[in-house]
Amino acid sequence: MMAGGKSRVLPLARRIERRRHVVFSSPLFLYGFLPSTLAAYYLSPRKWRNAVLLLFSLIFYGWGEPICILLMLASILWAYLWGFPIVRLQKRSPRWARWAAVASVLGNLSVLIFFKYTNFFLQNLGLQGIEGLVLPIGISFYTFQILSYTVDLYRGEIPLQRDLISFGTYVTLFPQLVAGPIVRYCEIDGALRERRETVTQFASGVARFCCGLGKKILLGDALWAGYNALRQYAVIAPTTLGAWLTAILFTLHLYYDFSGYSDMAIGLGRMFGFSFPENFRYPYVAKSITEFWRRWHITLSSWFRQYVYIPLGGNRRGRWKQSRNLAIVWLLTGLWHGASWNFVLWGAYFCVILICEHFLLKDFLKHLPAAAARVYTLLLVVVSFAIFSSGTLAELVRSLRAMVGVGVLSFADETVVYRLTRLLPLLLISAVGATPLPLRLWNKTTEKRRAAELLLPVASAVVLVLCTAYLADDAFRPFAYLNF
Repeated sequence: MMAGGKSRVLPLARRIERRRHVVFSSPLFLYGFLPSTLAAYYLSPRKWRNAVLLLFSLIFYGWGEPICILLMLASILWAYLWGFPIVRLQKRSPRWARWAAVASVLGNLSVLIFFKYTNFFLQNLGLQGIEGLVLPIGISFYTFQILSYTVDLYRGEIPLQRDLISFGTYVTLFPQLVAGPIVRYCEIDGALRERRETVTQFASGVARFCCGLGKKILLGDALWAGYNALRQYAVIAPTTLGAWLTAILFTLHLYYDFSGYSDMAIGLGRMFGFSFPENFRYPYVAKSITEFWRRWHITLSSWFRQYVYIPLGGNRRGRWKQSRNLAIVWLLTGLWHGASWNFVLWGAYFCVILICEHFLLKDFLKHLPAAAARVYTLLLVVVSFAIFSSGTLAELVRSLRAMVGVGVLSFADETVVYRLTRLLPLLLISAVGATPLPLRLWNKTTEKRRAAELLLPVASAVVLVLCTAYLADDAFRPFAYLNF
């Protein structure tokens, strides 16, 4: 809404810029917060370690916005307290147990909906948004984790967690608190109750963390710089090549940024004795959009499948209901990513493609040569991220028109060709890095245990030094998925 000629609602980009969180790819985290946390954790008696993690996770989360700690703690306490009547009533009165579970779910969902969607709904109704309403970092992720506990508890799939400290630790674990992977309670319950950290697991965690750090800083940030420059230039001089190059740069950037964060989260989890689920499995080598979503943001796809798609009936009740279920899931998936029409359209885009693949293209794609199937998938994915990255509907229309050669000055101009030439090495390295080839070469190089023991710490140290040098300018580089 407009008031006095100015927006009454802070744009997301401005909100993120002014909140300087302790992100993994910052010197403060690498050389301050993480060493302090590890020291406190391993110097503490084993029975206190969950409490230590809870304390440091709250410090991590509250560094940029302390007030939001209270909101998160309220969500934790709400779900924790409702867990007791859910379990107690399951045998005595299943109906009331269901209502207890509904109350727990609705309580936490209402908080998410209020902070994430209130201004979106108000603005689309032509009303004034609430000034200063800020989206708490990571609320989508930790709310989904809380909901998984409540639903699984009601289903009888997990035991009641009676220890509030352990339950709070599950929700607030800083490695995956603000951007996933989304860890279901059943995947971590055993480790919360008892875990034995090992030197091998810790070393593996350090290596995985450094791998993710390199992906984020050395590739993801470089791709973002190229994308941002071309995106700004496209407003002045739109070209078809420029539009495609911009979309490709964002597609690669988002992969390295988000999968890099997931690698770091998984690595950090191992350092503290936890095994988090994988979140990416080379999605850009997929041979269909259906396969792509089995490889991209795996924990989110799994969450929607377990708690929305299957309860709605999945694919068991005919094509029409399966299509309806897919539409509901993808409407929610789009909205989960943000309160904006471009995210709704992004979800609808994938919904239509998946329905077509299920009912029309399944046999065709099976017989398509692998290279052609991958090109088909990549083209659709690049277009999808052109939709995803658009800030407004006007920008989305302009980008899509330019990609098909409408409303452009030319196919390409000297500036775009020059920038493509400069970016070509980065694009080639990033494209190869998004395939299993580097891992295969690494595994072949380190087949012998002695070589692995030598090369892994050396490679990790080199990546850490390079990333530290790159961070010397003290630039603030938030992860893309901190926005959600």
